[in-house]
Amino acid sequence: MNRHRGRLRLRLREDRGQVALEYIGFIPILLFVALCGIQLGWIAYVHEQADTAARTAARVEAKHPGRGEAAGRAAIREGLSAQISVPPGGDAITATVTIKINSIVPGLDIPDAKATAVMPNDDPKGP
Repeated sequence: MNRHRGRLRLRLREDRGQVALEYIGFIPILLFVALCGIQLGWIAYVHEQADTAARTAARVEAKHPGRGEAAGRAAIREGLSAQISVPPGGDAITATVTIKINSIVPGLDIPDAKATAVMPNDDPKGP
Protein backbone atom coordinates (compact mmCIF):
# COMPACT_ATOMS: atom_id res chain seq x y z
CA MET A 1 0.00 0.00 0.00
CA ASN A 2 2.83 2.34 0.77
CA ARG A 3 4.19 1.71 -2.68
CA HIS A 4 0.90 2.82 -4.31
CA ARG A 5 0.82 6.05 -2.31
CA GLY A 6 4.32 6.91 -3.43
CA ARG A 7 3.42 6.37 -7.09
CA LEU A 8 0.26 8.43 -6.71
CA ARG A 9 2.17 11.32 -5.14
CA LEU A 10 4.81 11.17 -7.86
CA ARG A 11 2.13 11.17 -10.54
CA LEU A 12 0.31 14.14 -8.96
CA ARG A 13 3.58 16.03 -8.77
CA GLU A 14 4.23 15.45 -12.49
CA ASP A 15 0.73 16.69 -13.48
CA ARG A 16 0.88 19.81 -11.33
CA GLY A 17 1.56 22.36 -14.11
CA GLN A 18 -0.28 20.61 -16.92
CA VAL A 19 -3.61 22.38 -16.35
CA ALA A 20 -1.93 25.78 -16.34
CA LEU A 21 -0.13 25.01 -19.61
CA GLU A 22 -3.32 23.79 -21.26
CA TYR A 23 -5.14 26.94 -20.17
CA ILE A 24 -2.35 29.19 -21.48
CA GLY A 25 -2.47 27.35 -24.79
CA PHE A 26 -6.23 27.90 -25.04
CA ILE A 27 -6.13 31.66 -24.31
CA PRO A 28 -5.21 32.71 -27.90
CA ILE A 29 -8.17 30.75 -29.25
CA LEU A 30 -10.52 32.44 -26.76
CA LEU A 31 -9.15 35.87 -27.67
CA PHE A 32 -9.58 35.19 -31.39
CA VAL A 33 -13.19 34.09 -30.89
CA ALA A 34 -13.87 37.20 -28.80
CA LEU A 35 -12.33 39.47 -31.45
CA CYS A 36 -14.44 37.80 -34.16
CA GLY A 37 -17.58 38.41 -32.11
CA ILE A 38 -16.69 42.06 -31.63
CA GLN A 39 -15.92 42.37 -35.36
CA LEU A 40 -19.32 40.94 -36.31
CA GLY A 41 -21.03 43.40 -33.99
CA TRP A 42 -19.05 46.30 -35.49
CA ILE A 43 -19.96 45.22 -39.05
CA ALA A 44 -23.66 45.10 -38.15
CA TYR A 45 -23.46 48.51 -36.44
CA VAL A 46 -21.78 50.20 -39.42
CA HIS A 47 -24.31 48.69 -41.85
CA GLU A 48 -27.14 50.02 -39.67
CA GLN A 49 -25.49 53.46 -39.60
CA ALA A 50 -25.24 53.46 -43.42
CA ASP A 51 -28.90 52.46 -43.75
CA THR A 52 -30.00 55.19 -41.33
CA ALA A 53 -27.93 57.85 -43.12
CA ALA A 54 -29.30 56.84 -46.54
CA ARG A 55 -32.93 56.96 -45.37
CA THR A 56 -32.43 60.30 -43.62
CA ALA A 57 -30.62 61.87 -46.58
CA ALA A 58 -33.30 60.75 -49.06
CA ARG A 59 -36.19 61.88 -46.81
CA VAL A 60 -34.71 65.33 -46.12
CA GLU A 61 -33.69 65.84 -49.76
CA ALA A 62 -37.26 65.04 -50.85
CA LYS A 63 -38.71 67.68 -48.52
CA HIS A 64 -35.88 70.25 -48.57
CA PRO A 65 -33.77 70.05 -51.74
CA GLY A 66 -30.06 70.61 -51.17
CA ARG A 67 -30.07 69.61 -47.50
CA GLY A 68 -30.04 65.81 -47.83
CA GLU A 69 -26.30 65.23 -47.72
CA ALA A 70 -25.84 67.28 -44.54
CA ALA A 71 -28.76 65.49 -42.89
CA GLY A 72 -27.28 62.12 -43.83
CA ARG A 73 -23.94 63.08 -42.25
CA ALA A 74 -25.69 64.28 -39.11
CA ALA A 75 -27.57 60.96 -38.81
CA ILE A 76 -24.44 58.85 -38.37
CA ARG A 77 -21.98 58.51 -35.51
CA GLU A 78 -19.21 61.06 -35.41
CA GLY A 79 -15.91 59.52 -36.49
CA LEU A 80 -17.30 57.33 -39.27
CA SER A 81 -16.14 58.56 -42.64
CA ALA A 82 -19.05 58.30 -45.03
CA GLN A 83 -19.47 59.07 -48.70
CA ILE A 84 -22.99 60.34 -49.33
CA SER A 85 -24.45 60.80 -52.79
CA VAL A 86 -27.86 62.45 -53.32
CA PRO A 87 -28.44 63.28 -57.01
CA PRO A 88 -31.04 66.04 -57.48
CA GLY A 89 -34.48 65.92 -59.04
CA GLY A 90 -36.73 63.35 -60.63
CA ASP A 91 -39.88 61.67 -59.38
CA ALA A 92 -37.89 59.94 -56.65
CA ILE A 93 -34.86 60.90 -54.61
CA THR A 94 -32.16 58.22 -54.31
CA ALA A 95 -29.50 58.53 -51.60
CA THR A 96 -26.48 56.23 -51.50
CA VAL A 97 -24.16 56.00 -48.49
CA THR A 98 -20.86 54.14 -48.31
CA ILE A 99 -18.96 53.74 -45.03
CA LYS A 100 -15.56 52.06 -44.65
CA ILE A 101 -15.52 49.26 -42.06
CA ASN A 102 -12.30 49.07 -40.05
CA SER A 103 -11.00 45.62 -39.20
CA ILE A 104 -10.41 44.63 -35.59
CA VAL A 105 -9.21 41.13 -36.52
CA PRO A 106 -5.73 41.34 -38.09
CA GLY A 107 -5.56 40.38 -41.76
CA LEU A 108 -9.31 40.49 -42.34
CA ASP A 109 -10.40 42.36 -45.49
CA ILE A 110 -13.95 43.67 -45.07
CA PRO A 111 -15.89 45.32 -47.90
CA ASP A 112 -17.42 48.75 -47.26
CA ALA A 113 -20.96 49.07 -45.92
CA LYS A 114 -23.23 50.43 -48.65
CA ALA A 115 -26.89 51.41 -48.35
CA THR A 116 -29.35 52.99 -50.76
CA ALA A 117 -32.72 54.56 -49.98
CA VAL A 118 -35.39 55.89 -52.35
CA MET A 119 -38.10 58.39 -51.35
CA PRO A 120 -40.79 60.03 -53.48
CA ASN A 121 -39.99 63.62 -54.40
CA ASP A 122 -42.15 65.93 -52.25
CA ASP A 123 -40.75 69.13 -53.70
CA PRO A 124 -43.75 71.46 -54.29
CA LYS A 125 -42.12 72.76 -57.51
CA GLY A 126 -42.45 69.28 -58.99
CA PRO A 127 -39.88 67.17 -60.83
